[in-house]
Amino acid sequence: MKTLKTRLKNGLDGCYLLEGEDLYLYDRAFSMIKKACNIGLEDFDIIKFDDENFSMQALLSAAEVMPMASDYKLVVVKNVAKVGENDKKLLLDYLKNPAKTTVIVIFDYFNKFEFIKNDCAFVDCRRFDKYTASAVVVNEFTKRGKQISAEAVDTLLDYCNGYLSRVNNEIDKLCYYDLNESLVTKKLVEELVTKDSEYVVFELTDALGKKNADKALTILNQMSKEQGLLGLITSHFRRLFFISTADMDDKNLASLLGVKEFAISKQRQQVKNFSKMQLKKIYALLEQVDFNIKSGAMLQENAVYYLILSILYI
Repeated sequence: MKTLKTRLKNGLDGCYLLEGEDLYLYDRAFSMIKKACNIGLEDFDIIKFDDENFSMQALLSAAEVMPMASDYKLVVVKNVAKVGENDKKLLLDYLKNPAKTTVIVIFDYFNKFEFIKNDCAFVDCRRFDKYTASAVVVNEFTKRGKQISAEAVDTLLDYCNGYLSRVNNEIDKLCYYDLNESLVTKKLVEELVTKDSEYVVFELTDALGKKNADKALTILNQMSKEQGLLGLITSHFRRLFFISTADMDDKNLASLLGVKEFAISKQRQQVKNFSKMQLKKIYALLEQVDFNIKSGAMLQENAVYYLILSILYI
């Protein structure tokens, strides 16, 4: 993603594979590619496929059609959840000799097109590291004639769990809340921005690891009505257990657990708050709670409090 602008100056590739979890970066990359294609008539020269109308044969047929009023025909593939073995072969064969006047852009949120990673231009749309994300945030506020403190940037990124797509939705709210104030502060971010549920679970886990019962219970009381809370907490602690026991790097572990690499790297910071024995006991506790709920021995609304209070004393 960081080098895409430079690469586009050197010419367009026949196919771009966009992969990662930040929708803001997908949109930003696509805008840059679309601009480079110099599209004149979008209705004729941009063809879109999604999970409802996708077929590889239709995609490749569209790719062979010449543009009508643009430098390039742009074929866009989004939200495709299933790609068959024959589809893979057809696409790989096409990429050996792609149409010169067509650019295919694949939004591969479900990682179904990874098989072409070495045969096309790859664009990494994973969440930026904090330094790069902070620079993007500061720039967005500057564009709007505002400044934002370093503390406020950190808090905004934390509350949005590093997703620039979420950050982007909060910026206008923060900028226009007080037109007479040029500086956006940490206090304003805390007042106006809703914390991402994954970040709240991260905070809760941190409090549990540090045996801060008051903070853990305060967080739990604030989010006790949230849908799927038990599942989020369970998934979080299961990942902590696997991180502590598996001798694997973040990328391979993320692939094994079916989560994004960013989540693994962030949770690795918390593993030091628990011993391997504690995480083993917590993992066993998760299995016990799950069994009790499914067998009717425990109500789900009570299970969260039972789980959190038990972890505090492990």
